[in-house]
Amino acid sequence: MTNQENDTTAKDLAAVLQQLAAVLDALPAEQEHAPTPCIEHDVSGLRSHVLGWLTAFTDGFADPGGRCSDPEQVTVKGTGADQVRALADRLDSALQGTRPEQLMIGDSGMPSGMALDMVLWEYQVHGWDLAAATDRPWSPDERGLEASLEFAPTMLTDDYQGEGKTFGPRVDVPADAPPLDRLLGLSGRDPAWSAG
Repeated sequence: MTNQENDTTAKDLAAVLQQLAAVLDALPAEQEHAPTPCIEHDVSGLRSHVLGWLTAFTDGFADPGGRCSDPEQVTVKGTGADQVRALADRLDSALQGTRPEQLMIGDSGMPSGMALDMVLWEYQVHGWDLAAATDRPWSPDERGLEASLEFAPTMLTDDYQGEGKTFGPRVDVPADAPPLDRLLGLSGRDPAWSAG
């Protein structure tokens, strides 16, 4: 990945994180335990998941050695929206500096460019999970969605996608559907999912 592509991905991610913070700002207390399209988590659990991993990846990009922190050690404060904004600012600063060649997630290494692509994809999808669960709008920029449509298949191998795996089986979506719907279907989400 070129520096220009990295910079574009960083800008797209920054915008997605601002949208995520807005979704969390509007989170009603009575929806804390509502189901989400991410079947492993209700709203509260998914919020903890996205905050934990955003913290871990931000720490990794900010660390010269690329060492990510433990996402399980993060505590959500309030709705989590202010934490997302603070992490987005810190991540943006880290991405403008000298980035580590790879991120270390536990004992596993991943090239930092690939990790950045993965984070964008994950937060486009998990942002939609939370927005859909709480009936909020979600509209990431199409440029970032198209980039994730190219990237995601490299990660969605048989080891990770299918019944009982990290990503559910792909959902058939028309080839001419909007990019967000195609990305959701690719990621094992039904774009028509509704909490009702």
